Amino acid sequence: MKYLIPLILIFTSLTEACSVEQHPADLTSSKQKKSTGTAQLGRICCGSFAASVKLPGQLKPYEQVSIFPKVSGFVKQLLVDRGDFVHKGQVLAKLEAPEIESQLQTAMSKYDQIQQTAAASRERYTRLKEAAKEPGAVAPLELDMAQARMKADEAAVQSEKANLFSSGSINKYLTITAPFDGIIVQRNVSEGALVGGNKASDPPMFILEASGKLRLEVMIPEDYVDKIDSKHPVSFSFNALTGKTFTAQISRMAKALGSERSEAIEIDVPNAQQLLKAGMYAEVDIPLSSPTQSLIVPSSAIVRSTERMYVVTEKNGKAHLVDVREGLRKGDSSEIFGQLSGGIPVMLHPTDDIKENEPIH
Repeated sequence: MKYLIPLILIFTSLTEACSVEQHPADLTSSKQKKSTGTAQLGRICCGSFAASVKLPGQLKPYEQVSIFPKVSGFVKQLLVDRGDFVHKGQVLAKLEAPEIESQLQTAMSKYDQIQQTAAASRERYTRLKEAAKEPGAVAPLELDMAQARMKADEAAVQSEKANLFSSGSINKYLTITAPFDGIIVQRNVSEGALVGGNKASDPPMFILEASGKLRLEVMIPEDYVDKIDSKHPVSFSFNALTGKTFTAQISRMAKALGSERSEAIEIDVPNAQQLLKAGMYAEVDIPLSSPTQSLIVPSSAIVRSTERMYVVTEKNGKAHLVDVREGLRKGDSSEIFGQLSGGIPVMLHPTDDIKENEPIH
């Protein structure tokens, strides 16, 4: 008998615990949970919906190039270093390669020699042609051979001229110049180093970045790709520049999704004052607009539970739960998609306690 009362108490506790009704967790904010004494109703609006989304972006150089030597040689002189601003065509370094310089000298000598030979052939043919005016002074065969010799020497002159031009062009490769205005952000060689070994693992001599204009790259998630409003300017700011907000138009779009199911867009950012640097991160406010007419409700009208997302509409004084999918959001309004239409009454502050066909007071 002394064990009977504790057993009865334990059984009663278990019975009460099992009889508690389990509800899915209500993710709706506490502001939405109003008193159920009097239902607050509104109507679903239909119209165009414009909003924006804030996404991270990163500044990248507008142009960037790794500078490699075109020929093999030793670094004779370095004229720039990391951080130096250079102009297009400015000499960055000079190389020396004795074999290339020797080839140029040989080509020059051959060209001079063949020019003299061609000049002698031309002079001989001219004299024979003048003498041939006297009948019987010069045999026709001898004149033809002199003419053929002259043409052959002239052809050899053109060949050696092309060879000299080629050797001269290769010799110019010993001088490394900047392809555009920018900043040397990396220098990987020192004087006396052998470069141009044609090894894939060899680093570039310099890395040059254009700094007068930068590219702000933003990755747009797939859900927002078709909603980007490219007609309106984009605003963005940088943590490193507190209090400064920049605006610019979207310059270009990738028109394809990347590996992370997002589309890259680029915004050209002028940087004449050199305030910005490649690699800086920005918070970008991208304008969005719905391409079609949207159904719009207050955000408080949407019930978000662990099982579903829905709104509670009213028909003949009774509640009807309609599943929806939320689109864009701006302020206290949200764009929704579902089996609904504009003008339908909707409960403004529903909770997940409301059941289907439950009377609405």
